[in-house]
Amino acid sequence: MPRKYHYLKCETEYYQVVERGIKTFEVRRNNRNFQVFDMIVLQESVNGKKTERELPPKEIIYVLTGEEFGIQPGYCVMQVK
Repeated sequence: MPRKYHYLKCETEYYQVVERGIKTFEVRRNNRNFQVFDMIVLQESVNGKKTERELPPKEIIYVLTGEEFGIQPGYCVMQVK
């Protein structure tokens, strides 16, 4: 099965810490059914408007779904590399 690519807007303050390799996770509404092996491409945004910058694709290596450990239903935490 081919990988799915998810293009996601990311506000500058969070984009920058991912860019520097400090932040290795994403917390998102799980409205795309994120799965291990899928790829995410973070696109920098300022006040919801995309800039021209985007990071190279990152692979989802773990997904923690909502209703566990204080994560709201319908949301997930994804570890990426």
